[in-house]
Amino acid sequence: MSPSTQVPVPGAELYVEDSGERDLPVVVALHSLFMDGRMFDRFAADAAGRYRVVRPDFRGQGRNPPASGDIVTMDECARDIEAVLDALELGPVHWLLSSMGGDVGLRVAGRRPELTRSIVITGSSARSEPDEQLDRFRQFVQDFSERGFVDDLLELLVEVMFGATTRSDPSKADLVEHYRNEFAALPTGLRPAFTGVIERASVVDLLPGIEAPTLVVTGAEDMPRPTEWADELHDHLPNSELWRLAGVGHSPLLEAPELVNPRALEHFDSVQKGARSPEGAAHVDR
Repeated sequence: MSPSTQVPVPGAELYVEDSGERDLPVVVALHSLFMDGRMFDRFAADAAGRYRVVRPDFRGQGRNPPASGDIVTMDECARDIEAVLDALELGPVHWLLSSMGGDVGLRVAGRRPELTRSIVITGSSARSEPDEQLDRFRQFVQDFSERGFVDDLLELLVEVMFGATTRSDPSKADLVEHYRNEFAALPTGLRPAFTGVIERASVVDLLPGIEAPTLVVTGAEDMPRPTEWADELHDHLPNSELWRLAGVGHSPLLEAPELVNPRALEHFDSVQKGARSPEGAAHVDR
């Protein structure tokens, strides 16, 4: 377990795990909605001795108290993360972003470029939620706030977070069951954070200004953030590479860590050594 600390941000404190090595380059890992910094446990272990790994839990999520108000916006979360980096005197950093973590990290990278060295973004996008999906997801938020994740809502969330191949793979049954139990235990006080992700604004306009070398990782079975949304990231980010993973859903870092962690570390290493990712790199399917 990495040492934990409470870091002050505007109007609150955030729980942050920090491996703490001051002589190593820094990876800041931003988690998915419904999860927290512990989703990066295996990555942190794989990066040990190579990178200092800093893992904040977002406001109103994980090991932080419930948020007040009706919504925690992505802009608010981005300001929180900027405050964490400023408080810990970090930057520029490598970003490891998963789903909601991408919504937040792209805002920081676009608005505070001096904080960013490189990016690996997984299961994410820069889009707002499409109008045709908003009503369905708003109902999902409402149902969760009344019932929590139980029965059909729980199974729907498992389907959202993990691809069909992962859910049917006996070797990954323990992974899926672990998160099924974690999701079932989520408090309804998560609603403001849940709402913030669903109601997020687009930041596609920020992408052309993000010049840091970026690896975009997308699972072919990603339901909430389909692969064409990752194509959009690749098309608009000026120094990006797109990597498609067959048989993987919305959570590549959990569903295929044996592939994704080494590739992410290789990306960070190449930037540390001054070998920038090739602009417009071809798609890779595995």
